Amino acid sequence: MEIKRLDSMQTLVSLCKRRGFVFQSSEIYGGLNSCWDYGPLGVELKRNIKNAWWRTMTRRRDVVGLDASILMHPNVWKASGHVDNFSDPMVDCKDCKARHRADHLEEMVCPKCGSKNLTEPRSFNLMFQTHMGPVADEGSVVYLRPETAQGIFVNFENVQSTQRMKVPFGIAQIGKSFRNEITPGNFIFRTREFEQMEMQYFVEPGQDSKFYEEWRETRLQFYKDIGLNTDNIRFHPHGEGELAHYAKEAGDFEYNLPIGWQELEGIHNRGDFDLTQHQNLSGKSLEYFDQAQNKKYIPYVIETAIGCDRLALTVLCDAYREEHTEKEGKKDVRVVFGFSPLLAPVQVAVLPLSKKPDLQEVCYKIDDDLRDKALRVQYDESQSIGKRYRRQDEIGTPFCVTVDFETLEDKAVTVRHRDSMKQERVAIDQLNNYLKENLRNFQS
Repeated sequence: MEIKRLDSMQTLVSLCKRRGFVFQSSEIYGGLNSCWDYGPLGVELKRNIKNAWWRTMTRRRDVVGLDASILMHPNVWKASGHVDNFSDPMVDCKDCKARHRADHLEEMVCPKCGSKNLTEPRSFNLMFQTHMGPVADEGSVVYLRPETAQGIFVNFENVQSTQRMKVPFGIAQIGKSFRNEITPGNFIFRTREFEQMEMQYFVEPGQDSKFYEEWRETRLQFYKDIGLNTDNIRFHPHGEGELAHYAKEAGDFEYNLPIGWQELEGIHNRGDFDLTQHQNLSGKSLEYFDQAQNKKYIPYVIETAIGCDRLALTVLCDAYREEHTEKEGKKDVRVVFGFSPLLAPVQVAVLPLSKKPDLQEVCYKIDDDLRDKALRVQYDESQSIGKRYRRQDEIGTPFCVTVDFETLEDKAVTVRHRDSMKQERVAIDQLNNYLKENLRNFQS
């Protein structure tokens, strides 16, 4: 058997639409560029990813959660530097009218038509601007947030005092952000509306480099825990010329996608830039009083920032495989999403061998019982059992439970394993324990 990885983003886009993971937004109207809708399976996958991240971040004594507003006071973005600095250099091709980021071009040549007839680069602010209130004047300008981090910084004192948190501690948040990207694309890798999962960890100055390294290792362990192949993950430290204006040190975890090595998650030592900026512009003290040392200081911040949509894309690419076999001169390809059960949209499929009412009745009872046990279940009775198995392989279901005519006699079902295709006979009254045990000890 030959196993092939995903080598084309278009193959993934097609499969995601066909199986209900991701659809083009507003497709019946021709679609809206770089906006995507998550279908029934995609929304489950994304929710599982968020739940896994939230658990690993907040089920510890030193990190709590937050859900800040998308719309914030305009001075938040003035203090953070987004109003003045959050821009990319943009050029237009005078021949084909395509628009590009100047810093992504080689030798200032249009990648679409090959022309060198380009406009001079000009600054383009990436924030979406809107107006609050009934009159659209300059005084009512607000922005859709381009990141979730600032909501954490402006709530630093609120969270610290109400939860009696002691440095070092962190604040985690999952939420929507918006960036008017010049050249979005590559499916859900870079979009104008996206969901971020960020954590800001507040530490004593002088301890920041130690915690920067600790969080880098912690985040790598998370990728192992959710089943990603770490052979396709690397850490790229930022050189002096790559550092953001706020960063003391920084680096990115990158994943080897079909489009090459791309940024997955940023780990940043932001120093005291953010809290100092907000303290200066707001006039409110954001110092922390360390009782043990009887001193005040503005904490330094270690940030972990990852896009949920980008991680979902990484999970899809990582899990995809094609199994090519040949038997008696006939070639066959089995497409599988090898998700970890932690992330799989469907953990168990319940399949009657036929649509006979007596088999359906048993299936419905099993289906209801497994759902009551908090398993993610799909019932499927259309087409042959072989085609249904392949359909479940394509959506990444770890186990299929088949109810056949023998079930009516022996009160047992056949459980098929996705990866080995091994089949085992299991008594119905032992099915829940069998599945829970195998899902817990699952090895893809």
